[in-house]
Amino acid sequence: MQHTRNKEAILHLYNKILPQVAERIFQNLTEITPLFDDFNLERVVNTWTKDRSGFSEKEISIENGNVQQVGLRLRLNGFQPAGAQTFDMSKELVFKLEYSSYEVGPDKNTTWVEKAYLESWSTKETDEIAARWCEDLIEEITQKVQNLG
Repeated sequence: MQHTRNKEAILHLYNKILPQVAERIFQNLTEITPLFDDFNLERVVNTWTKDRSGFSEKEISIENGNVQQVGLRLRLNGFQPAGAQTFDMSKELVFKLEYSSYEVGPDKNTTWVEKAYLESWSTKETDEIAARWCEDLIEEITQKVQNLG
């Protein structure tokens, strides 16, 4: 049975999958978050992007099952390497919701994995996505610190 994007499928991602991935990301960042004054990892829902295939005038919401994108957003504020200027970081993990599957990646143009709706995630898959995302983040922080020096 192939599920399509609907309220149930989006709620499954939002309430089950995103918190699992967020928990792994949080665990992977335990050595990084103390370097910043403040951090925030939150679930996000894009209610602005209209469905390319639909001409519906319905409001974009999880309730209406027509959201195009959900994900996680991390904000790290106030990193201050010795003697350098303070900087902030922001990074997203995007779940791009297609008709019968969704794609996960660091932005809407990059796909790391594609999954069917309501397909469960193995611990290994969750770990791999979280690790890959955190490696990218660490690389971005490193680049920023090097550019300040």
